[in-house]
Amino acid sequence: MFNKLKEKLAGFKESVASKIKEKASAPRDSLAKVSATSNEVPAKSAARNSNKGAGSGSSSAVQAAEAPKAKENSRPRISLAEKAKALIIEREVILDEKDLSEPLWQLEMALLESDVALPVAEEIVTSIKTDLTGRKKKIGSDTGELAEVALRSALMKVLSRNSFDFDEFMKTAPRPVKIIFVGVNGTGKTTSIAKVAKYLKDQGYSVILAAGDTFRAGAIEQIEVHATKLDIKLIKHKTGGDPAAVIFDAVEYARSHNKDVVLADTAGRLHTNINLMDQMRKIVRVTKPDLLIFVDEAIAGNDAVERARLFNESVPISGSILTKTDADAKGGSAISIAHITGKPVLFLGVGQDYPDLIKFRPEWLLERLLGESEN
Repeated sequence: MFNKLKEKLAGFKESVASKIKEKASAPRDSLAKVSATSNEVPAKSAARNSNKGAGSGSSSAVQAAEAPKAKENSRPRISLAEKAKALIIEREVILDEKDLSEPLWQLEMALLESDVALPVAEEIVTSIKTDLTGRKKKIGSDTGELAEVALRSALMKVLSRNSFDFDEFMKTAPRPVKIIFVGVNGTGKTTSIAKVAKYLKDQGYSVILAAGDTFRAGAIEQIEVHATKLDIKLIKHKTGGDPAAVIFDAVEYARSHNKDVVLADTAGRLHTNINLMDQMRKIVRVTKPDLLIFVDEAIAGNDAVERARLFNESVPISGSILTKTDADAKGGSAISIAHITGKPVLFLGVGQDYPDLIKFRPEWLLERLLGESEN
């Protein structure tokens, strides 16, 4: 799981470690000369400035023009003297932007190759650059640790954005909780509904299923098999019926029988299918769902992220479920989808069986990207 991206992130750590070792092995004599020379610079600069004259308007104009530039970098520039002192006396290496430019470029390319969306890759790289520039590293200590801490922090910022606790929501939402699932064909939407039904049933909730996919041949029979296996009531109409009416009837049944949750299937569709998108808007208008969950495959990478974005623009989603995560070597969609849509990832599908559904936690994903866990 995520093996390719994990390898690329490890490569970034090694690249930064190599830069630190390279700086640590620099000749001490040359650095000592740099330190001595650099210490003379402030005095010379002060002398030059004093000779310019207080009435020089051009000097003030230059200073005013340069002022905004000084604000561009949050960290102050590190002088050669400071670098030499750190290396020779304090036995520390200071990382600057030049040291990081190549490793960060390689990291950005690695993220893009792993299907991480461009805006997300750029944010991760910028965060790491800000974190590492000017940082000191003791010579002889674990050189990869500094890069890993920065990587972990940058990824956590992206993954934690738009966080949502599904379990807490279920505890407090008015009954019956109406959850509708949407997505394209063949991504495991109906199986994901069955997994969520099992997840909720195991927590003591009473569940009703609604066969809202009245468009695809065999869709009603497919969800009926799951309902039978899980011993859950299914509300269905005939193939070709009005899906909004099916889901409305399921909600009314749940309300009259004091059931906790209605999970509704819908026909798979692309955002470009005008008729089916109009149908989806009608379903939302009639049933007023508490959650509208988008389902897609993790292995679809940027395609899944783009589809989620377009769905969210057409019918605002509440969150996503990524299926087939166990087969995803890249991991880009798991990192990108919440950032791009502004809506959280709720669950990850990691297999075909009902228990193979994991509530999404950033820490879980980070452990698989940066830690020892393989599955």
